[in-house]
Amino acid sequence: MKLVKVAIMEIGEDVSTSFAQALKLIGGISDLNVPDREVLVKVGVFAPKQKQYTTLPVARAIVDSFSKAPKIWFIESDNYRGTGSERLKIWNELYSDRVVPFNLSEDTETQTVTIAGEEMELSHLLFESRVLISSHTLRWYEKGSVIKNLFGLPPMKKKARFHKNLVPVILDLFEAVGGIDLAVLDGTYAYPGPGSGTKSRIPANVFLVGQDAVAVEAVGGALMGMNPEKMSIIQEAMHRGLGEGNLENIDVVGLEFNELQEKIRSGKKKKKP
Repeated sequence: MKLVKVAIMEIGEDVSTSFAQALKLIGGISDLNVPDREVLVKVGVFAPKQKQYTTLPVARAIVDSFSKAPKIWFIESDNYRGTGSERLKIWNELYSDRVVPFNLSEDTETQTVTIAGEEMELSHLLFESRVLISSHTLRWYEKGSVIKNLFGLPPMKKKARFHKNLVPVILDLFEAVGGIDLAVLDGTYAYPGPGSGTKSRIPANVFLVGQDAVAVEAVGGALMGMNPEKMSIIQEAMHRGLGEGNLENIDVVGLEFNELQEKIRSGKKKKKP
């Protein structure tokens, strides 16, 4: 059985070079970085003041890695905390004629899909022959990070009503748009969960990259102290055949997993006065 690869790479002084090295470890992206496919980068940012979003250097590294793409769209939708357009301003330095922000909630050209038994209109950008990248932060959250990021695809501001059925909604969205082509967990900082001994973010200075988003989610969750076998988002994704969530079937390349996990765990401990 061929193992799925997930790369963990330290973020060096030249972030784009570090990112390129991580991509090389997973076999490269020659099938994705092509002149006839545009790229969608689904950034994840709920509220800018919380600072839980892909950093500018990592976002730039993603852009640099897709040198052949004719256009790169940074996409987000509105939520009850504000508009997607406002949140996309975080990455203003990157935008150009080729790299463009796009608010999914403002698209009038949509396609109807059925999500968790309900009809929903999604942006036409999501259904054309484009590369979809999901980029989010390394964090403790049972419902995931890089896959859960797709919850930002629906255009409506108020999405709370979907929370009672969150896993099926997210995975229906995953299937509706044809999956994630490249998953990136930005671990510039790691964000611990309940019982960690700290409420602050922990400098981790790594990123995780893989073409199997479920595998990236599983490795990221394990690094943060969660058990992928108990993460409903991963187990249901595996049941649907959307990716590999069993750590035994994932080849983690790059940095040594156990050492990094211990580093993050140590960072969670309260310092004695």
